[in-house]
Amino acid sequence: MAKLFFHWGSMDAGKSTLLLQTEHNYRVKGMDCHLLTAKLDDRAGEGFITSRLGLQSHAKTFSRDEDLFEKIMIPAHEAKAASVLCDEAHFLSHDQVMQLARGVDELNVPVLTYGLRTDFRMQPFEGAAALLAIADVIREMRSICECGRAATAVLRLDEAGSPVFAGPQVQIGGTETYKSVCRRHWFQAWQRQKQRRSPAVNQIEKPIRHPRE
Repeated sequence: MAKLFFHWGSMDAGKSTLLLQTEHNYRVKGMDCHLLTAKLDDRAGEGFITSRLGLQSHAKTFSRDEDLFEKIMIPAHEAKAASVLCDEAHFLSHDQVMQLARGVDELNVPVLTYGLRTDFRMQPFEGAAALLAIADVIREMRSICECGRAATAVLRLDEAGSPVFAGPQVQIGGTETYKSVCRRHWFQAWQRQKQRRSPAVNQIEKPIRHPRE
């Protein structure tokens, strides 16, 4: 029975690597995959999924105004794809996630999606929120913070390498723009910026000591 999968993780968790490995596993068994990736992320060239290990495959692109059920529906004269693999799934709209789910249910094709859960402000992406709500299988992919804890958050960096917490949700970039960290270190960076902006408001008052102490 086909299912909708969501593999989520912070940057450097190996999401694209796993997608490309999954494609390889299908192809060595003689089965074809239908690959999708976000049109707006063209760092490796439009229509390519590339991992940091150097693996690469061509994929069809999607934009937010496309019907993905129509895009993955295989015409009767073509061989049926064994699965659909979708990279950058956090860029999906809620409607597109529902369209992929429809593809699972009506076409009986497994759909495996890979993406981030939250943005640099620790807010969920629309596509990720929809996938967390309706995916049949949700799997966390682990990346490591510099402290050794699991990196479940991402910091956006300015040109000087300092964290920023304001700006558009979508800003394409790599390790020069983003840094994967654990939740604790994300909050520490957020608190430091908050204190720099309004130190008087964020100053922690010292407790009043009893005279007998």
